[in-house]
Amino acid sequence: MSRRVAREVAMKLVFAQLFDGGDTYDAVLEKSGIDDTPTEDDLEFSEALVTGIDENSEAIDALINEAAYEWSSDRMSKVDYSILRIAVYEMCYRDDIPVNVSINEAVELAKHFGGEKSPAFINGLLGTIARKTSGE
Repeated sequence: MSRRVAREVAMKLVFAQLFDGGDTYDAVLEKSGIDDTPTEDDLEFSEALVTGIDENSEAIDALINEAAYEWSSDRMSKVDYSILRIAVYEMCYRDDIPVNVSINEAVELAKHFGGEKSPAFINGLLGTIARKTSGE
């Protein structure tokens, strides 16, 4: 398995939490039809993302809402919002992941799971957050 798949599972877990879902990593794998067996590193990475988002949700959501200008998270697609939360957490709280990798991975998730305009929306919003958090 890979970090990309672990990130996908984390995104689905974050998405389920928006609807008070209590899915587990294994349940998401089964529902998604992913046959790969996760490594311990994959499980830890995905769990760290979900836990980190839970612990920092107010700050993450504030960055998303500020960057979205007049488009609040309440009006966003829940899939896009879940992808954004993963990426913003990585960008702001994970020194081991380069910002451009977080943005690229988010855009790839958006291409696969989001709507037609999701990749551009997510790329633009994350670019704004990257500039803001880097002090540009």
